[in-house]
Amino acid sequence: MRIFSIIFIFIIALFITSCSDESSPIGQDFVVAFKNQSIDFSTIENQESIQLIFSKIPEQDGQIHIKISTELANYGTDFSTLPAASQNELIIPFKKGDTSVNFSFQNLIYPFDRSDKKVQFEITKIDYPQAIIQGYSIVSISFDRSIGGTISPEIGGPNQPNQVYVDLSKNAQTKVRRDSWDLGFYNGSYFRVELNGSLYMATKALTETDITKVTRASVNSLLNEVAVGTFADANKEFIDHPTGDILKTAIAEIKDNDAENPVYLLNLGYAVGTSTPAAGSAAIAGDQRGWKKVRFLKKSDQYIIQYADLDDKTYQEKTISKNGTHNFTHFSFTTNNTVSVEPEKLKWDINFTVFTNLIEGNGSYGYSDFVVNNTKAGVKAYRVNVANGITYDNFSESNIDESKFDSDQRIIGDSWRQVTAPQSLFTDRFYVIKDAENNYYKIKMLAFLNASGVRGYPKFEYKLIK
Repeated sequence: MRIFSIIFIFIIALFITSCSDESSPIGQDFVVAFKNQSIDFSTIENQESIQLIFSKIPEQDGQIHIKISTELANYGTDFSTLPAASQNELIIPFKKGDTSVNFSFQNLIYPFDRSDKKVQFEITKIDYPQAIIQGYSIVSISFDRSIGGTISPEIGGPNQPNQVYVDLSKNAQTKVRRDSWDLGFYNGSYFRVELNGSLYMATKALTETDITKVTRASVNSLLNEVAVGTFADANKEFIDHPTGDILKTAIAEIKDNDAENPVYLLNLGYAVGTSTPAAGSAAIAGDQRGWKKVRFLKKSDQYIIQYADLDDKTYQEKTISKNGTHNFTHFSFTTNNTVSVEPEKLKWDINFTVFTNLIEGNGSYGYSDFVVNNTKAGVKAYRVNVANGITYDNFSESNIDESKFDSDQRIIGDSWRQVTAPQSLFTDRFYVIKDAENNYYKIKMLAFLNASGVRGYPKFEYKLIK
C-alpha cells in the first residue's frame, strides 16, 4: 500500500477574530485561508473535508475561486471533488454569517499506485468586497511525505491524561491514555522491560527469587524508598534511565537461567489527576495506584511475567511474544493482557508525554509537557539557538550539522518552555529532527497554554528541510 499524505501550506497573516464580534464592517479586509496546514490521507479510503476559514464573519454572500493543478494525477480517475470542478477550477460559495466553508476531496484510487503524484489547490480569487489573497493560500496534496504543517498534540489539558505520538512525515498524531499500560516489553534483541514513566512508576530488585515468599511485611521498609520525587539521589536506580538507553532499564536484562531472575517490588505510581488546578498549572498525579510483586523469565523468544499483589500467596502468569514491527509490546495489569499503545516503530517520531526525569543530586522527578524523540527507531535531534543571523525561518539544508545529532531522547524534553513564574515559551530556540527515513525537519514550538492560559495545550509548527 502506497503512503498518501495531504499537505496544506498556509500562513494566515491576520489572527482569526471572535465569531461573536458584532463589529465586522465590510470595509475591513476579508481574508480566507485553509484551516489546517497538513492532513494525512494515508488511511483515508474515501474522502476528507477540506475547510477554509475567514478572518471575519461575512456580511453578505460571496464565493471563492480555487485553481486545481496536478502532476501525474488525473481528475476523475485518481481523485475528484465535491462540488465538482469545471475547467480545473472549484467555486466554493459562502453565505452571510458563515464562519467557514469546506469542500470534499474524493479519493478514487485507494491504495495509491505511485508516490510521485501531486494535486494542488490554490485560492486565486475571492468574490467579496475588500477581499484580499494574503499569506499562504495553497494546499498541496502529495502522495509521498509531509513538507510541514502545524500540529496541536491532544494531551488533554492540565491533567495531561494522554500520550501523543506524532509522525512528522505523515502529519499524523496517535493519542493514547497514559494509564492504559504499565510495562513495555522490548521487541529488539535484548530482553528488557520498561516502566511507564508517565505514571511515575518505580521498581527495585529483591534478593528473593520465589514470588510467593514476598509479602508486604517483608518489603515494608522499602515502601517509602522505592518512589519518584523523594529528592533522594539514590532513587535514580529505581527508574529507567531517562536518556532512553535500553541497556539502562531499572529491570535488569532477563537471564537464561531462571534462578538468576529476582522478584521485583513494583511501585505502580499515580493515577491520572482529576483536580482542576489554577490556570497555568498542571495536576498530573492523582491517587496512588499501589504495589505489585513481579518476576520476569524468558522462554525461547518470549517473555514470561509472573505478578501478584504483595500479600497474595498465588500469582498470575502471562507469556508475551516479541513483535518486530514495534519498539515495545505493552502490558496492563488492569486488563491482565497486552494492549495497543504506541504506533509501529517507523510510524512515529516524537511523543508528547508526562515524563520521569532526573534532577542532578536529587534523583528522579516528574515532568509535564515533555517531548521525547523515538531514539529506538533511530530518530535523532539537536537544538539550534537563534543567533548570528540563524533563525527558524532561514535555517536550510546547508545549515544542518550532522555532528550535533544526539541519541538522547530528551533533546526537546522540557527545554522549550518555562512553567515557573513568569511562565513563558522560549522563542530563542528551535529543533532539528532526523527521522528514521532520513527526512530532516525543523520544529518550532508555538504554545503550551491555550488562549485562557490553561496548561496542556501544546502547539508546534514544522517544515521539511530535506
